[in-house]
Amino acid sequence: MVAAILPFSTDILIIGAGPAGLAAALAAAELSSTVTVIDENPAPGGQIWRGGPATWRDRRAHDLWQALANCLNVRMVYGVRIVAAPAEKEFLLETADGAQKLSWNKLIICSGARELLLPFPGWTLPGVTGAGGLQALIKGGMPVEGKRVAVAGSGPLLLAVAETVIRAGGQVVSIIETKSSKNLRQFFWALLKSHRGKLLQALKLFWQLKFVHYRHDARVVKAHGEQRLLGISLQHGDKKIDLSCDLLACGFGLLPNLEIGTLLGCQIRDGSIVVDANQATTRADVWVAGEACGIGGVDKALAEGHIAGLAAIGQTAEQDDIARRTHARQFADLLRQSFATDDSLRKLCKSDTLVCRCEDVSARQLREHDDWRTAKLMTRAGMGACQGRICGAACQFMFGWEAPGLRQPVFPTKTSTLAVLSGTASNIE
Repeated sequence: MVAAILPFSTDILIIGAGPAGLAAALAAAELSSTVTVIDENPAPGGQIWRGGPATWRDRRAHDLWQALANCLNVRMVYGVRIVAAPAEKEFLLETADGAQKLSWNKLIICSGARELLLPFPGWTLPGVTGAGGLQALIKGGMPVEGKRVAVAGSGPLLLAVAETVIRAGGQVVSIIETKSSKNLRQFFWALLKSHRGKLLQALKLFWQLKFVHYRHDARVVKAHGEQRLLGISLQHGDKKIDLSCDLLACGFGLLPNLEIGTLLGCQIRDGSIVVDANQATTRADVWVAGEACGIGGVDKALAEGHIAGLAAIGQTAEQDDIARRTHARQFADLLRQSFATDDSLRKLCKSDTLVCRCEDVSARQLREHDDWRTAKLMTRAGMGACQGRICGAACQFMFGWEAPGLRQPVFPTKTSTLAVLSGTASNIE
């Protein structure tokens, strides 16, 4: 493996250096002449193994990294963002050293996921983050020692975030789970029957968090503070409770990152990129692995990444690979069924609550319109730095609107990067 400058062309390009991307790179390296892995982050690992080898606690991450170290035809390039696709099998990239075009023969998209953030009174206060966002900040070095932290939302991620906070010296004042005790019992019973390894992981986390107040059938209804977060109000069953805290991490679920797949014209269905048994998309020479083709966690990402890497070099996955993927997808289905976003969360957003934080657009202003396009034209919602990734997804959940469409450039970018397109600049809207 070579950590080097960005090439101008590559045989196989892999977008994302998380578990799926690393697994795909190792599988493809055997027969490919050149494999290039690009990632926006400054180190490999993606969101799941964030921070690079020095911070990894998962043995599988180290094993993959060691194996890739012996692959001289694999090139890792960090701090790279895709801006546009100005030509067939070509991307315009923005890097720390300026803009560059990169052409490829085959592509594996391992672009991961982002958090679903839902508006409620006070959610824009400094100190309120996504659950995964707080975990990423801590892994990136943000100090939380002595801080009082509330972790709210739904799903196993809450336990992992709380454990990260405690390991970093923070105090978890409460874990606030939306689902009822009945829902949780059904989930753990399903783990006992079919996913005992995951059950052991969950029990280990519960043991590590044994002194943390775990509330179920509860939700944060308001965050309090002026210049920063000071506390929260939550509804726990039929009781209202106020808690003081310095940080609030809310985990309402994950959304696949579809930008690159959409840019290339891959078929999207039910919020993820459609793939076949070989992880191939509807676009020739393009494969997808990991969260971009369905939320499922690290086991699913590793299995799909390996199969996609083999397919890209014309190899067929073995039965063991397919069995691992099937088992991982079954667990993903269980998570999706057990921790689907609760409809009651729509009621948390009040009329004066800001939904589009970039352009200061309230729920009242948005409710005057019937769809996302009209709301965007009349209120500028979705026209800020996030390009509708946060408020667009929230409106989709709260109002049932279609997701915002995608136009190039995919992300906000410098004019100097767009200038690189020169004669092809007319392709960029």
